[in-house]
Amino acid sequence: MTNSERKIKALADAAENAPEYREVTPLFESLYRYTEGREHQTGISVTNHGNWQERVTSGFPVVSSADLELDSSAMSLFLAGIIDILKKHGNGAEEYLDRLSLHIASGEPDFLKLMLAMLERRRDPVDKFAQALEIPPPLVEYLFEIPLKTALEFFAAGILPEDVSGWQEPFCPVCGSRPCMAELAGEEGRRSLCCSTCFFLWPYKRLKCPSCGCEDPESLGYFTVGSGAVRVDTCKACSRYIKTRDSRKGSSDVPLDIEDLLTIHLDLLASREGFERGK
Repeated sequence: MTNSERKIKALADAAENAPEYREVTPLFESLYRYTEGREHQTGISVTNHGNWQERVTSGFPVVSSADLELDSSAMSLFLAGIIDILKKHGNGAEEYLDRLSLHIASGEPDFLKLMLAMLERRRDPVDKFAQALEIPPPLVEYLFEIPLKTALEFFAAGILPEDVSGWQEPFCPVCGSRPCMAELAGEEGRRSLCCSTCFFLWPYKRLKCPSCGCEDPESLGYFTVGSGAVRVDTCKACSRYIKTRDSRKGSSDVPLDIEDLLTIHLDLLASREGFERGK
């Protein structure tokens, strides 16, 4: 079963077992069905230059900005398919999507500039692009993240854990993005972080905040809701949090990016407690 198939199955199971998910899962299922088998059609390719193992040893991720290559025509076609799906699911953004579609078809967007900005977590180029078209920045970011995540997840699948052994950083050893979730697994409950962009898993110290590096037990805590496998790890030192799945309690077959989507209620609770998601 491919990663996309696992995600589609997890979404379908969630909708079947919990009625509250039935309105939101069809969109994501459609998006994963679209990207399945189109990993080489995003317009984004990754070409490593030099010895990336040395980069990792020095604390730099495998993929650098110089490694991204882009085919604008291919990306335009890929994005057109995504826009069609978003329109079909009627999310109330049809006017914005039409405007984006026309602009993309014109050949004017500097796709590489936008991709690099998102990879490097620079908001200014994305915000300026959105403002020029009078489109909400979150919609622009969401749309352009899909080809980037699709391409980088496919690339990351070829990196083995032993290729990045010894990595101690709180950002992804493959693409440099921040984690979206953490996971505890194995008899000892060893902790791993899951990348928010390429979804690569890497080991990380259990009692250490991935946002600020705090290791003070008095500042680190967590809260749970019900008997589910996911809890919220918090840090008083920086007021950040990260959701953590204890796979020893179940749900180990659910991809962590889907688990993140299906536990949005925990994000709301963390926000009410005064914590922000790690950035």
